[in-house]
Amino acid sequence: MDASSASTQTNVALGLSGRYARALFDLAVEARAIDAVAASLSSLKDALAASPELRELTTSPMVGRGAAGAAIAGVAANLQLDALTTKFLGVLAANRRLAALPAIIRDFRAMVAGRKGELTALVTSAHPLSAEQQAALAGKLKAGMKRDVALEITVDPAILGGLVVRIGSRMIDSSLKTRLESLGQALQA
Repeated sequence: MDASSASTQTNVALGLSGRYARALFDLAVEARAIDAVAASLSSLKDALAASPELRELTTSPMVGRGAAGAAIAGVAANLQLDALTTKFLGVLAANRRLAALPAIIRDFRAMVAGRKGELTALVTSAHPLSAEQQAALAGKLKAGMKRDVALEITVDPAILGGLVVRIGSRMIDSSLKTRLESLGQALQA
């Protein structure tokens, strides 16, 4: 492991989500199941994005521990998640930490990327990116950063158009919203 991936893993592990992600990552390494857990978390992330009911289950304080545990076990079975991820979700439900799931997934993915020597780019777009657009963006970032880049993409219609890309402390904001705000400030001056 090089210094930059050690740094990435250290930085990720600072918050609550990072501690849970670190625990899952360590268990996955020990079980030699990193790829299986990463695939399960990817399926879970997609399900959270597609299902308002699942998001409500994971964030509602009105859902008790037992009900949340049973429901998340059903979700895990339906999504055919691996055994380690399923057990981990049970722990999250028992500790009332399901709301941290999106951040845990993000942190876990950053740890996997760090282990592979990749950088993680947090990309915000106004609309979902096609596979071709994602591949083109990853290629451009790889050329600029001189390292492989894993994309962590979120959609935020509020940016109107363009992209916001964060890699570590670097940020490239080419969103239409920012451009319009800059134009507005220039016209006021």
